Amino acid sequence: MTRREMLSAATLGLGALAIAAPAESREDPRTSIRRDAGRLKQSASRWCYGKIPLADLCSAAKTIGLSGIDLLQPSDWEFVRDRGLTCSMGYANNRADFLGNGFTNRASHPMLLKELEGAIPAAKAAGVPNVIAMFGNRQGRSDATAISAAIDGLRKIAPLAESEGVTICVELLNSKVDHPDYHGDHTWFGAEVMTGVASPRVKLLYDIYHMQIMEGDVIRTIRQNHQHIGHYHTGGVPGRHELDASQELNWHAVMVAIADTGFTGFVAHEFVPTRDPLTSLREAVQICAV
Repeated sequence: MTRREMLSAATLGLGALAIAAPAESREDPRTSIRRDAGRLKQSASRWCYGKIPLADLCSAAKTIGLSGIDLLQPSDWEFVRDRGLTCSMGYANNRADFLGNGFTNRASHPMLLKELEGAIPAAKAAGVPNVIAMFGNRQGRSDATAISAAIDGLRKIAPLAESEGVTICVELLNSKVDHPDYHGDHTWFGAEVMTGVASPRVKLLYDIYHMQIMEGDVIRTIRQNHQHIGHYHTGGVPGRHELDASQELNWHAVMVAIADTGFTGFVAHEFVPTRDPLTSLREAVQICAV
């Protein structure tokens, strides 16, 4: 089940869980356990792991060193915070058309702004650093029309985000495999919008899985656009599964590149495991620890 399917059903599963362990050999990041420098904070997306009760995930997460849980509804923000974790990315609303109806659609701006006007102060109160937003589907709009609309809408909400110290992260998705017609499907598109908005509290959610499908060239793209990026998601390509040797990216090298930009936010695992979920997450955190 994809995130689109979960949202269409107006339900969310439980977040993924990332596990860290003591440092060992640095020779092979695919097999060694790395938690030496701790330059990146890792979290994991709730929807990927719906069979694990949130309370159990929180207990395990604290024990094993997970910093946060990603993509939570407002009703779960304080629950996670009270258990010593951070909701690393929060939803403003549980809306079935959340992915396809975003800021490139001027007609939706009143609704989107209202959602964020309520969510941003609540996020600050709950210690949630980021809230997610979407560009939305193309629906026949030109790039120029969509970019102009997104800039205008996000500029209206940026002052509130800045005053509350909460970052709005607008996600890049692939339109080739998972989200046909999604407009924000290339980094250049998102960077144009971010440049136009010009706010330290409006950034991109750079989903590495999606952008590897659309563009590749991930490390160079991150280095060139890191100033526009506020959050990262992982997911193995192909298939959005484990970050293991079956995948086409060198995930540890990607994490080093992110850390080298001075990034201080969260890298959240958003992959669907094909085997024991905690084993898969343990391996992902080991690979991504820098």
